[in-house]
Amino acid sequence: MNRIGRKFKELKRQKRKAFIAFITAGYPDLNTTQKLAIEFANIGVDILELGVPFSDPMADGPVIQEASQAALRNKVNLDNILGLVKDVRKHTQMPLCLMTYYNPVFCFGEDKFARKAAEAGVDGIIIPDMPPEEGKAFVRAANKFKLDTIFFLAPTSTRQRIKLISKASRGFIYYVSLTGVTGPRQKLPADIADNIRIIKRHTDKPVCVGFGVSNPYQVRQVHRFADGVIIGSAIVKKIKENIGRRDLVRRISNFVRTLK
Repeated sequence: MNRIGRKFKELKRQKRKAFIAFITAGYPDLNTTQKLAIEFANIGVDILELGVPFSDPMADGPVIQEASQAALRNKVNLDNILGLVKDVRKHTQMPLCLMTYYNPVFCFGEDKFARKAAEAGVDGIIIPDMPPEEGKAFVRAANKFKLDTIFFLAPTSTRQRIKLISKASRGFIYYVSLTGVTGPRQKLPADIADNIRIIKRHTDKPVCVGFGVSNPYQVRQVHRFADGVIIGSAIVKKIKENIGRRDLVRRISNFVRTLK
């Protein structure tokens, strides 16, 4: 059991739900990302997802796409991000996941990536465009280095798919709340609670909801039936609004506190 497993065990014991934050690594720069990661740990973020910037982020809406492009212009790459994780690990044991697309992993080398990520202190890997049927070699590499590979379920997932993902996913199951890309929504789909209940009939693994969740009311909604909530675009948007301010980290920290 790695840090993700221990965190969910601790949350269950405390009868709490997970708050998972996402930020794009290297946006607006790596130094700010490191400061935000440490501050998020200090204010009680349960798990942090660091987005690996990629040129064609097909699951992401305009907010995260723009952040990825900015980070790529700053020459941010996997080596930089693994170095960042290593530095963050000197300050906190908060569970850390990398959310990346498959192409950077393929170019880096699956086994090498899993080994280097584990050595740096990464706990979980989320790859939206790698289904378990095509990710068997990577999953083997991740398992070898005790990395959780986290897979997705969606409102359109069949019972058969739910069973497959429930078996394949480690750490937690990422439930995509809507049929679309990341980004804040005014209202969450009405069928989330029913869909989560169906998933939970097939697994005892934690189920966390992401995509579209962007305000405290929606966080409370999701926490009623899921094991955790994932917020990314709303936080990245707030970072964009505060670029250039000396107190950016404090402002983002205060915003995340309101979401928690």
